[in-house]
Amino acid sequence: MKKDREHSREDREISWRTLEEERTYGVYWYSVLWRILRPILIGLTVAVIVAGLGMGIWNRVYESFAAPTDRADETEVPFEITSGQSLTRVSRNLEEAGLIRSKTVFKYYCDFAGMSQKLQIGQYALKKSMSMTEIADMLTTGDGNPLVRNITLIPGETIEEFTDKMVRSGVISDREAFLSLCRSGEKFRDYYYVADVLATKNAGSRKYVLEGYLAPDTYEIYVTATAEDIIRKLLSQTEAVFPAELQEQAEAQGMSMDQVLTLASLIEKEAGADDFARVSAVFHNRLKAKMKLQSDVTIHYVTGVPKMALEGDDLTVNSPYNTYVNAGLPLGPICNPSAAAIRAALNPDPTFTAENYLYFCAKDPEHGGLYFSRTLQEHEQAVAIYAPLWKQYDEKRGIQ
Repeated sequence: MKKDREHSREDREISWRTLEEERTYGVYWYSVLWRILRPILIGLTVAVIVAGLGMGIWNRVYESFAAPTDRADETEVPFEITSGQSLTRVSRNLEEAGLIRSKTVFKYYCDFAGMSQKLQIGQYALKKSMSMTEIADMLTTGDGNPLVRNITLIPGETIEEFTDKMVRSGVISDREAFLSLCRSGEKFRDYYYVADVLATKNAGSRKYVLEGYLAPDTYEIYVTATAEDIIRKLLSQTEAVFPAELQEQAEAQGMSMDQVLTLASLIEKEAGADDFARVSAVFHNRLKAKMKLQSDVTIHYVTGVPKMALEGDDLTVNSPYNTYVNAGLPLGPICNPSAAAIRAALNPDPTFTAENYLYFCAKDPEHGGLYFSRTLQEHEQAVAIYAPLWKQYDEKRGIQ
């Protein structure tokens, strides 16, 4: 019995120790878990508080500076942005019209969002119920009735190609009226270079007196611009691409502005920009040697058909622009050349000039590029290689 009592006491002691260990072990893991969770809970609490404060601050800022000036007012307010107006001016006008709460905030917002250079000229119907951001979006996406539009004359385009493009885009409606102005050039005598062309002996035989004198570029014009307005806009840029330094260079080479533009127009049509100077050298060498230029692009200008594989009838077409029949430069420019082509006309490649290259021909039309030769024999060999490709190219485009 005594032993049984001793065993019972020992069992109770073991149970008590086990319970104490379990309690101690549980307290330990609770402590560890709390140490992990405590900073997270504190961080979340702080984040919620900060977010709440931030939201409160943002709401106050929004209501003070970016919210609609009158949410209930749906009345349309006419607003206009005209050419030349700065972001500062537009911001001030919006504030004065009661459409935004702060011109300064509007300006900084547009600057920060990259909208400062995107304001579109036009007439808009805005509302005081619109937020600052909604107004900024509308003014930069051009939802108004534009006062101006852009037109682009691509280097190498002819007057007819440019005119047709403007008719298709609705810039002008009377094709013949525009072409008539370009054909005679009479209304533009106040430009000295047009007056010089009109003073030449065969000016009346030109397809278009103004061909070559409309400077390729992108222009901003009023939607109400007339055909004469558009032509004057382009003619005014001609002096920028043919400045005094080039005129002096042309005079030093014994060339007139008209001759330079004519040569440049051939270069523009015959080659890519990388070959401008080399083509210029070939033409200069042929002119110096009293050889006919034999430029296919002059035939294209007469016929209006960009045929690569020219044949007998094509080469004998009766026209003062035909450089297979007539010696020297054609009667006038055959397109409107780029500034790069104009400079190439005055600065032929010195190596090709010194080595007297006299010929070139197109290679594979699908990939572009020209093959240059010094002698007629070399040129004929190149033509024999590439001529079949020219014919295939013409057939593919349905040109006979």
